[in-house]
Amino acid sequence: MTRSPSGLWATLGPARAGALLMIAAGALFAVINALTQYVTMMQGVPSARLAFWQYFIAFLFSAPWVIRHGLRAMATGNLGLHLLRVGAATIGVQLWIAGLAHVPIWQAIALIMLSPFFVTLGAGLILREETTLARWFAVTLGFLGGMIILAPWSEKFSIYALYPVGAAAFWALTSLLTKRMTRTETPESLTVYLLLLLTPVNFGLALGDGIALDLGLSGGIVLLAGVLTAMAQYAIAKAYSIADAAYLQPFDHLKLPLNVALGVAAFGFVPPGSMWIGSLMILSASFYLLRQESRNAQMATT
Repeated sequence: MTRSPSGLWATLGPARAGALLMIAAGALFAVINALTQYVTMMQGVPSARLAFWQYFIAFLFSAPWVIRHGLRAMATGNLGLHLLRVGAATIGVQLWIAGLAHVPIWQAIALIMLSPFFVTLGAGLILREETTLARWFAVTLGFLGGMIILAPWSEKFSIYALYPVGAAAFWALTSLLTKRMTRTETPESLTVYLLLLLTPVNFGLALGDGIALDLGLSGGIVLLAGVLTAMAQYAIAKAYSIADAAYLQPFDHLKLPLNVALGVAAFGFVPPGSMWIGSLMILSASFYLLRQESRNAQMATT
């Protein structure tokens, strides 16, 4: 079950609007990942400290929504689900940032692409969404493209690459809970609750390394990452509010070529030639599914 989109999203339709929001979130996260890898690898900022400040700043950026709409807009009957969602997101964030501190962006993104596979499986088993043959084909094709890029059989494979795999599993659970809660919660409240509840958890995890933030270059980068995180989290919540979780997952694959391009430009992380074959498979899967879903939507309204 999804909500009917309004405004600009209504003119695009659920399929196109959901796809565009997911792609926008992927583009934002590509920039965030590049910033994250720079401050952890190059500036030596501990991953737990970065996670705290990134999501605390994101919460402050989203706070005006609470002020504008009042605390009544935050009323919820799903506090338990909020806490479970935040717990899964916290573990995913910590594993992801720790992974980025050790492996190239393109490899980490290829591994995190396991998440859509987990989400599509869970969408059928948990959310009872229809997992059509077209959806499974698109996710499988994208997943195989990621494996070609990753080449886990290579001797260059690092044990640190398992961190993004763990992040993929916990973010899949976060995505499924987000989709489940859009039945009763607004995208705005889902975003604020996530960022609000993440703050004390990340604070506790960061105490071991200290939470003092440099006010120079690294501090400015963390500030920018926090603002972009708030925008990306809202885009994801909005996408799940208007389109099925299983349908949206292949569009999450598009973040791979975006991250690869930024990794090459910023760090000189040049992946092997197989990356291009894998990326083509990922892009083909995403646009194939968009075409199929748009066609089905048109047939349903005629």
